[in-house]
Amino acid sequence: MAAFGNRGTVTEASGFDADADVQTLREAMKGTGTDEAAIIEVLAHRTVAQRQRVKEAYKQAVGKDLAEDLSSELSGNFRSVVLGLLMLLPVYDAYELKTAMHGAGTEEACLIDVLASRSNDEIKTINAFYKKEYGKSLEDAVCGDTSGMFQRVLVSLLTAGRDESDKVDEAQAVLDAKEIYEAGEARWGTDEVKFLTVLCVRNRNHLLRVFEEYQKISGRDIEDSIKREMSGCLEDVFLAIVKCLRNKPAFFAERLYKSMKGLGTTDTVLIRIMVARAEIDMLDVKAQFLKMYGKTLYSFIKGDSSGDYRKILLELCGGE
Repeated sequence: MAAFGNRGTVTEASGFDADADVQTLREAMKGTGTDEAAIIEVLAHRTVAQRQRVKEAYKQAVGKDLAEDLSSELSGNFRSVVLGLLMLLPVYDAYELKTAMHGAGTEEACLIDVLASRSNDEIKTINAFYKKEYGKSLEDAVCGDTSGMFQRVLVSLLTAGRDESDKVDEAQAVLDAKEIYEAGEARWGTDEVKFLTVLCVRNRNHLLRVFEEYQKISGRDIEDSIKREMSGCLEDVFLAIVKCLRNKPAFFAERLYKSMKGLGTTDTVLIRIMVARAEIDMLDVKAQFLKMYGKTLYSFIKGDSSGDYRKILLELCGGE
């Protein structure tokens, strides 16, 4: 499985007993009405691995699928969070990507959030699960749903071929910075392929060095240049790649902030990040959120959601 960070708010429940959890969940769904508090108490305080054991024990005890039973008992955003928590992370990512490309219109933000932030191993696992679950390759799905240079960047990310060593080639870094500069700021029009080749292929340490060199050559931060040179989804995906390389928790903090600030909430983004990062780096995401916006993530979620949906998100957030 994808390696979990140890910076999550959700950690292994001590004295874990899958059968006792099954009993609690069965009670919660008995008769008319549902005991949502009991469902939150179990699912928000177990790791993904522990929830898998609860799912197995449930099937054994009841002969039915836990996700299906909960799905028929719950509704709305609360149901989306609960069902997300029951999936293995690469399965959840694959499901989110599938949902993002379903029907008319595409939620490009999902494709960007997931593919720009996952490691090679994570992307390989997502690819495998997608194929197994949906009968076609993720690359085919993405190609059927996107176009142009944006599509090419996603396809490149899907190959999961980024160099993951920490070797910095000084001469190459200077050359990369120069090539990006000459492909963008220094000319009329932009040669986006150069950006793709450097940003999607090189390793993190090397790219951080490239960004320093770029600043020297152009007098601008790479993010500013991307904003000036690109637009739409292509701009968004290149910015996401740069931000994730620089500071992944800060990238997620910004996505969460933008999903809640102003009128209305982009629940798909809020749910996706809270479910996917709870066990990996939520502590760091919270710290970055506070540092960047001067308010706690907890207070933002509290003010922006309601009911059981709010309760389960706050549990995943893990207090102020």
